[in-house]
Amino acid sequence: MDYGYLRTAAATPKVKVGCCSYNKEEILKTVKEAYSKGTELLVLPELCITGYTCGDLFGQTALIENAKQTLLEIAKETEEINMVFAAGLPFEYSGKLYNCAAVLYKGKILGLVPKTYLPNYNEFYEMRWFAPAPKEDDSIWINEEQDHVPFGRNIFCDYNNRNFTFAVELCEDLWSPQPPSIDYALAGANIIINLSAGNEITGKAEYRRDLVKGQSGRLLCGYIYACAGDGESTTDVVFSGHDIIAENGTVLAESTLFENGIIYADIDLMSIASHRRKNTSFRTDSEYNGFYSSFCFEKRNNTDLIRFIDPHPFVPSDESRRDYRCKLIMDIQAAGLKKRIEHIGAENIVLGISGGLDSTLALLISARAFEQLGRDKKGIITVTMPCFGTTDRTHNNAVKMCEALGTTFKEVDIKGAVLKHFEDIGQDADKHDLTYENSQARERTQVLMDIAGKYNGFVVGTGDLSELALGWATYNGDHMSMYGVNGSIPKTLIKYLVKYAADTTESALLKEALYDVLDTPVSPELLPPDKDGNITQITEDKVGPYELHDFFLYNMMRLSYPAEKILFLAEKAFEGVYDKETILKWLKNFYWRFFSQQFKRSCLPDGPKVGSVSLSPRGDWRMPSDAVPKDWIDRLGN
Repeated sequence: MDYGYLRTAAATPKVKVGCCSYNKEEILKTVKEAYSKGTELLVLPELCITGYTCGDLFGQTALIENAKQTLLEIAKETEEINMVFAAGLPFEYSGKLYNCAAVLYKGKILGLVPKTYLPNYNEFYEMRWFAPAPKEDDSIWINEEQDHVPFGRNIFCDYNNRNFTFAVELCEDLWSPQPPSIDYALAGANIIINLSAGNEITGKAEYRRDLVKGQSGRLLCGYIYACAGDGESTTDVVFSGHDIIAENGTVLAESTLFENGIIYADIDLMSIASHRRKNTSFRTDSEYNGFYSSFCFEKRNNTDLIRFIDPHPFVPSDESRRDYRCKLIMDIQAAGLKKRIEHIGAENIVLGISGGLDSTLALLISARAFEQLGRDKKGIITVTMPCFGTTDRTHNNAVKMCEALGTTFKEVDIKGAVLKHFEDIGQDADKHDLTYENSQARERTQVLMDIAGKYNGFVVGTGDLSELALGWATYNGDHMSMYGVNGSIPKTLIKYLVKYAADTTESALLKEALYDVLDTPVSPELLPPDKDGNITQITEDKVGPYELHDFFLYNMMRLSYPAEKILFLAEKAFEGVYDKETILKWLKNFYWRFFSQQFKRSCLPDGPKVGSVSLSPRGDWRMPSDAVPKDWIDRLGN
């Protein structure tokens, strides 16, 4: 099955300046090695057939003719290679010499793309030898075996309804104020390749990386950059072979400077297509007037991905980045809550505190907002409402946190009210069904709402993004509040936010309580504890592991992947943690719950958006409450 990945490579073969025969052998060696690793698109450096630093030798007829002959020989010797690749050479056309990229596939030259912008400053003198790309594209005769080859800067190569369409830049084209790749991408190219020969000086590698990374992000594309290296260094310039492969603003692979070789990356064409569909700023009405070099590409479906699949896509793996992200998210949450408090002139806010992760984070954010307002935290009215499932552990942690933060703490035992409600509706108190659980959740929300009215405040909600996706909330119970601070934060990230707060607080009492909250199983605590007072109702036993559901949610919402691709990626990401049957079970469960619980998301309270995935019905996610999940689940088979 084709999951939309394209195996790409950028390589820096060793060259001998002016020696086309030697360079040909090195290029062929590189082509064959890349092909053996399943590569489908390979990019080689600028002018690698002759060497970039030939200087005035570019004016020699012998070098120009040797370069063309070498190109034809390379084409001939790669007739059996089912891989697209590009190599650079000087090419004479209509009495002028051009710095060109030749694109080859199975013995055919698909196109010759001349460089648009020629650097002629500092150590570069390209205008001494080369002409810039002509404004008009053309097709030229090369030899008897291949009549005409497209020649020009506006040449695309594509296959199969443009699922894989690429265009070519050469070095300085990317560094110019208006890179040709802008037009190429807007006209449909989803991969940009760049044949380059930039020398190395202090700070240039970082700048080069940022250029490639940024261009791939702006153009929502894959960008493959291959740079000259060993063998090119001469006189005053040194080349490092800096190769980079990026996608949508992320560097997938990067070479080590001064180590010639090949880097590989699987570019996700499906992800690129998804981002472009969603981004209305990405206009496709470009005035592009070039032409296509179409070819029948026999795609090699690599299922042995070399791409890292992050099992926790919402959580940065690097600790310093994660800490930065946690601080930023908490600042966003606090700023949103602060504005709401100021706007409605609330004297107080009211928060149900259970000793679980979600209410703990909401409490921390409330404290942060009050600090920013310069208000006494006594205006945070924290309410614990023990009932049938409350354990001493969670209750004690709630008390400790409220004491450490200096909030106004209230305890309202709701057992009597819930039992009276059971009596009123004829519910058997020994029947631990949905009514038994929901009655407690709705009673708690009623208590909070009425306390808010009594003290001129409003209720801060605690539900998170993962619970909203699964519908794991009681309608008009914990589902409802006046402002939900956690609504766009997935459960896997909430753990790290609480940990960040625990790691950075100066309060020993708060630190102790927060670490114990992190060690407590996630539970709504609506069913009685066991004989030893331990939690018996574990949420993940009922709905499945949150790390799986967050993985499913990210890949469905952020990247619009079909169900079968999400299953494939989950198997890769969680190899050795969950088997396929377990993943499949919870993925089907995820789709069923996501579709069936949309009605709860259609009337969510306001809350700050902190990341790229949100289920707010006012902005990010508009879905009919009665949509059917069958076609999504059917793609997973039986």
